[in-house]
Amino acid sequence: MAKSAAQTRGLGRRLAAALAPGDVLALCGDLGSGKTTFVQGIARGLGVTESVTSPSFVLVREYAGRHGLPVYHLDLFRLNRVGDLSAIGYDEYVAGQGVTLIEWAQKMPQALPRDYAELTFAISGPTARAITVIPHGPRAGQLVHDWKKRTGSGPGPFSR
Repeated sequence: MAKSAAQTRGLGRRLAAALAPGDVLALCGDLGSGKTTFVQGIARGLGVTESVTSPSFVLVREYAGRHGLPVYHLDLFRLNRVGDLSAIGYDEYVAGQGVTLIEWAQKMPQALPRDYAELTFAISGPTARAITVIPHGPRAGQLVHDWKKRTGSGPGPFSR
């Protein structure tokens, strides 16, 4: 559970320490549930110095992270068909050597790669957010394990 936007960003920063090239995060949840705020924390943790905003209208934003690590921030909210993904170069991002963060991933789960971490955000109070994480694949499992160690979460569903 994150009790504020600052805590949501902090959780993202801690996750960033475990991210590696090729990692994919599927960020799911309603409007205003904290997805972009979390991405802002990840970006800071990866060394992105520019302002991080939602790519809702441009669909993709690219940032340079530490040591030139690309950070790809995608937003599927305005897309309606899996076929629309080719127009934004989706396959190249997901299979690339950057960290790929996909907001509104729940709209097209069939397009997600075999190995990714699914993070579902829920509003649990005026500023509080619950984040549930499900790893899909061995690398995502290791990523979630490492993140749990960094945040002090115990076993069971990871809502922090």
